[in-house]
Amino acid sequence: MLPGSPLAELLLIVGGVALLYVGAELLVAGARDLALAVGLKASTVGVTVVAFATTAPELFVSLLGAVTVSTDIGLGAIVGSNIANIGLVLGVSALIRPLEVSDTVFRRDVPFMVLAALLLVGLGWDGRIGLVDGVVLLVTLVAFTAAVLRRVQGNQSAITDSERDEMPDAKGRDVAIVVAGITALVLGSRWLIDGSESLLAAAGFSDIFIGLTVLALGTSLPELAASVVAAVRGEAEFSVGNVVGSNIYNILAVIGIVAVVTPIRVAPSVRGFEFPALLAFTAVIVGIMAYSERITRIDGAVLTVGYGVFVYLLLP
Repeated sequence: MLPGSPLAELLLIVGGVALLYVGAELLVAGARDLALAVGLKASTVGVTVVAFATTAPELFVSLLGAVTVSTDIGLGAIVGSNIANIGLVLGVSALIRPLEVSDTVFRRDVPFMVLAALLLVGLGWDGRIGLVDGVVLLVTLVAFTAAVLRRVQGNQSAITDSERDEMPDAKGRDVAIVVAGITALVLGSRWLIDGSESLLAAAGFSDIFIGLTVLALGTSLPELAASVVAAVRGEAEFSVGNVVGSNIYNILAVIGIVAVVTPIRVAPSVRGFEFPALLAFTAVIVGIMAYSERITRIDGAVLTVGYGVFVYLLLP
């Protein structure tokens, strides 16, 4: 078996999927136990710790792609990943089990997700996301982080002494499980991306297509794995918080950092199709949340089919 052969790439893909599953199981279990130990809600852990951790593949791929290949790959990976998070991750999770939407996530975090999408489209509409644009995104990230920290402090101060006595102690083992889960997710997504990207590149597909499909889907797999496992275990707030937080970090942190490092070119095709698609998916999921405060199986089917149509329309 030669390096770079189809068989080698397929083995990378299979190994990546296996690691993603193991990593998701570890991450969900460890994060849940830590949340109980420190008195945080599952939705808050999903929006913060887990969302930031599962954004690591997007940051790695976008920076590496922007510096070594082209900014098309980085931008395509982020736009495609955010669409996949809504259409595929929430869609599949809701098909497994309807997802209740935390009022806190909807009122305090979803507006930042909408703002992030609008900022990306607005700043990139002139065909370029430069240094100043990156700083704007990072400043918005700081504001979001400050709002989350204030909420966490409020939750902590509201815990009574009797409730604190009943809380389990935080264990080093739980931290180790979370770290192991994140490591497996990042490594698994890297293997899957490498294998899939090589196969598509050999078939002659463009950088932007690879970014919007394989890399976007590949970097969304940590969110998909973690959210599906959470849905199966009945941790719906975790699933929704993970996607909302991940979409926020993808744009504000990843695009912000990449734009500060090197200007990002926004192709006319992205402004004409992918940007409107991102806004459409964002508007649909916000509408669903606002209407019923839950994502039903029917909603999940609509989101999943919508994502399938999006990918089909991308085909050359």
